Amino acid sequence: MFTILWTAVLALGTIFLIYKEMTAVLYILATVGVTALLIVVALADLAHSETLTNDSRRSGDSAAIGSGITSTMGNNPPR
Repeated sequence: MFTILWTAVLALGTIFLIYKEMTAVLYILATVGVTALLIVVALADLAHSETLTNDSRRSGDSAAIGSGITSTMGNNPPR
């Protein structure tokens, strides 16, 4: 419910700024918004998130996962 309210407020704000012909403010807000999004993505630690899953398959062997064959990645032969 909070997300829908937040989206509605942003949409009404955008419509109001377009109605008042304040495109310079819209341009600045869009630039700041895209910059904030890029910073969030840059700071996201995506490399370590895959170690927290319960998936037993190794994500590095995408060819085996995609074709459905058994993965042999990381299997060392016994000595």
